[in-house]
Parts: sequence; structure tokens; C-alpha cells
Amino acid sequence: MNLGDMLAATVPMVRTLGLEFLETGAERAVLRLPDQADYHNHLGGPHAGAMFTLAESASGAIVMAAFGDQLGRAVPLAVRAEIGYRKLAMGEVTATATLGRPAAEVVAELDEGKRPEFPVTIEIARADGAVTGEMTVVWTLRPHG
Repeated sequence: MNLGDMLAATVPMVRTLGLEFLETGAERAVLRLPDQADYHNHLGGPHAGAMFTLAESASGAIVMAAFGDQLGRAVPLAVRAEIGYRKLAMGEVTATATLGRPAAEVVAELDEGKRPEFPVTIEIARADGAVTGEMTVVWTLRPHG
């Protein structure tokens, strides 16, 4: 089972919105929110909450790809998020997530007994490539016990 299928199976919101996993790697994750009338806002584009969920899900995908091998000793948790809506989004939108710190640096902090925090930055874009939103989610790896 690939990472996208695993997240779709374990995170109900991913299934609810019909998010599509286009790329799920430790360097970059790309998810798409199809154009669906049930999730439109008053202007006929994707609702802000649906775009937030898309971007947060992209951040979760890259975190799982980068740190899935650490699940035996730590659980990844979103700590806080900030989003800016820049342009009107219409039609399908994609979210592209990238890690804000090297994964090895984060794991080294975990090895030292710390609870590392690290940002994931996400760009939300329309099909024409225009960036409609930007989000940062700060994640932590919380050691078990």
C-alpha cells in the first residue's frame, strides 16, 4: 500500500474531500482537490476550509514520508498552522508541501531526547499555476512515553 492509499484509509477527511495524492516523497508532497460543487464557497470556488484541509493534508503526507520510519518511537503532531489566501481559487487546486528543515537535523534532535519542531511550507495553486494561497504548518515529533 502506498503512502497516499494509507493516508486515505486512515484519515477520514482525506476520503471525504476526495483528495488525490499526486506525489508523496520526503522532499515534496503534492495533493489535488478536485473541483466539487459540494465544497464550493459563495463565489463558486473551493471553500477556504477545504483548501486548508488540502494544504494540511499535503504537509502530513510529507511528514509521513520523511519521518514514517520514526513512528516506533515518536508520533508526528501538527502544533500550529497559518494560512494566507492570496488570489481567488477556482476549479481544481493543488497543494505542494516542502520541509522547512533537513529531516536528518530533526531526527538528530529526536536522538538527543528532544521534541523537535519543524515547519512545512505549502503552496496552493490553481490549474493555471497561479498561487492562490500559502500555508505553514509547524509539526513536532513527540516521543512515546
